[in-house]
Amino acid sequence: MNGSTGRRLTAAALTVVALTTGTTACSSGGSSSAKGENGGTYTLWDPYPQFAKDSAWAKLLDGCGTKAGVKIKRTAFDTSDLANKALLAAQQDNSPDVLIVDNPVVSTLAEAGVLTTTADNRVDTSKVDPNLLAAGQSAGKTYGTPIGANTLALYYNKKVLKAAGVDIASVKDWPSLTAALEKVKKAGKKGITFSAIGTEEGSFQFLPWFWGAGAKLAQLDSSQGESALSLWNGWLKNGYAPNSVLNNTQTTSWQEFATGDYAFAENGTWQLANAEKAGFEYGVLPIPGSSGGNAAAPTGGEFVTVPVQGDTGRYATTRKLVACLTSTDNLYATDTTLSYVAPTSVVQDKQVASDATLKPWVEAVKAAKGRTSDDLGTKYPKISEQMWKAVQTALSGSKSPKGALTAAQNAVK
Repeated sequence: MNGSTGRRLTAAALTVVALTTGTTACSSGGSSSAKGENGGTYTLWDPYPQFAKDSAWAKLLDGCGTKAGVKIKRTAFDTSDLANKALLAAQQDNSPDVLIVDNPVVSTLAEAGVLTTTADNRVDTSKVDPNLLAAGQSAGKTYGTPIGANTLALYYNKKVLKAAGVDIASVKDWPSLTAALEKVKKAGKKGITFSAIGTEEGSFQFLPWFWGAGAKLAQLDSSQGESALSLWNGWLKNGYAPNSVLNNTQTTSWQEFATGDYAFAENGTWQLANAEKAGFEYGVLPIPGSSGGNAAAPTGGEFVTVPVQGDTGRYATTRKLVACLTSTDNLYATDTTLSYVAPTSVVQDKQVASDATLKPWVEAVKAAKGRTSDDLGTKYPKISEQMWKAVQTALSGSKSPKGALTAAQNAVK
């Protein structure tokens, strides 16, 4: 690659670091591997180091390779390492044939010239829900297809709500949710826990309320954005949410809910296994919008992408590999393993038919939105950083919600 491209990639690498979300539970591991020397070996990088060589995921990859008549050489990285390794590999013209990467990073890699478009490689995305596909779009072009999605919703403790006289069917918007929290507090229990930590996790958890108010990320200090931050601020002031939310990660927030003392917890599909072990009856409710309906929550999950190759003759086989990985049968198996909601209605229906408890999660995913949607692309990390700083500033009492968001918007400009 030429020098100007190399400098562009280096700049993009700094952006990637800020995009690490922690919404997919992965342990670190894996090491870089060079592309196979013969045409019969295709390289694939993924962010799933928790899956060993004998796992169902690894066997699926091998099966897709066999079906395409090639051997798959897989390397697994931690999510943040993967993005930076992908940028470095592109600089060296040594990109993997298939790259599975966290969805907020797709636009960064695309703008850096690392990825091909689905139009270029004729990867079929026609069955994918448009709101999920949008996370992989930049400047009107699509750079991959989602392998699955997770998002946020409200878990609730049925026993706590019953003792407080709250009918969950009555919780349909912000006023009715706040009224429920008030009843829970009067009954001697705790209201709601979430993560407002000063990282991407804090922004991730605030976004459903921000978007649920009708606010846009391009204007943090709108009246709608202020109403969302005022909602959270009011919950803390009234004792409906604990001060610990300022330092809570999504994990520590879940641990609070798991004590059985809280009525609600904002968390994701990745806690489903823990919910089953909690020892009390729970339910799941899509996060309500300010005036009703389901708020758009941010999507987590990865995209299957095709990096740019010097040898364009490799694309035909790569397309076969992508088609295999994202086929209906394979998506169902993979998304079940990852605790993801599938990106297509056909597979979503299959998931709900198999497990009815997934229905509210499917509804939440259908209303979800990519963080880099609205053509924000690489602008998102800076906006997000100012958003979580505003949340911290307001909830700590340093500034009013309006003042905190005004300062955030000025910083973005």
